Amino acid sequence: MNHSPLSLASHGPVIPVIDLHSVDDAVPLARALLAGGVKVLEVTLRSPVALACIAAIARAVPQAIVGAGTVRSVADAQAARDAGGRFAVSPGYSAAIAAACRRIGLPLLPGVATAGEVMAAAADGLEFLKFFPAQQAGGVSMLKALAGPFPEVAFCPTGGISLANALEYLALPNVKACGGSWLTPTDAIAAGDWPRITRLAREASALRA
Repeated sequence: MNHSPLSLASHGPVIPVIDLHSVDDAVPLARALLAGGVKVLEVTLRSPVALACIAAIARAVPQAIVGAGTVRSVADAQAARDAGGRFAVSPGYSAAIAAACRRIGLPLLPGVATAGEVMAAAADGLEFLKFFPAQQAGGVSMLKALAGPFPEVAFCPTGGISLANALEYLALPNVKACGGSWLTPTDAIAAGDWPRITRLAREASALRA
């Protein structure tokens, strides 16, 4: 795989932020998203089975690019890599996690919310960053403001993004993709309503600035 995190954005405009609580749901969910044209899957490390879900998807759905979200430590990054994760997403910026990801060859999409955090990430060679929490951290107007001093930095806004406002974000020149949990509603996963998830994925795939 291309070890530039920016390559993740080349597969589509939306990266789903997935919260799984049963390993049995992992593979059918991944297949449903893939059927809707969504190839990059961020499984958050927010449940005890998250790593097992990543491993199951990596094994059974190799055409998907599965990674770990909510990576908060070097140990998380290593565990994600060991499970077959192909990228990591962190809620904030940590130089230690960035160094560990470089060492183990795991593309990192780190979270930032301020100009200082953008500078810290850019100083470590990272220029594709997750803007999080997007809506609460200033939304579209904040991203427009960051474009001035950081013309070389691209963003993946995540947090409060929905089908209703995604296009507004994707229209910004410094936004290459956005992250969203709306593609994988908890009730749809609980009901095993995979056709609904495929429909949501297809809608998201069709979003173009």
